[in-house]
Amino acid sequence: MQTCPSCRRSLPEINRFCTYCGQRLGDRPAAEERSASKSGSAPEQLNLNVLYGMVAVLILAVLFPPWETPPDQPPEFLGMHFILSPPTPDAIVSRMLLTIELVTLAIAGLYGAFLFRKK
Repeated sequence: MQTCPSCRRSLPEINRFCTYCGQRLGDRPAAEERSASKSGSAPEQLNLNVLYGMVAVLILAVLFPPWETPPDQPPEFLGMHFILSPPTPDAIVSRMLLTIELVTLAIAGLYGAFLFRKK
């Protein structure tokens, strides 16, 4: 059993906080612990440059979508063209390929921002 430093109640050894007053239990007082955490390593932050790059690539992916043939023709990938200038007049944007492309870019950007985070 351990004793709470503020309310002096007896608590089991497994508790890290007092169930009555909320005081942290342990060897070091809370003030010492806070000062040690502030002087220690700073929390890691995601790399914002990678996130900005991901947003730019996502915008480019929307402006240059994957085009495919219309539903009444055999399926064929027509490539990446600007959204206002399709490869053929009746071509349509492939929503499935665009969704796959956007999700892949977003996941890769978030992973890259985590991988190259600032320490």
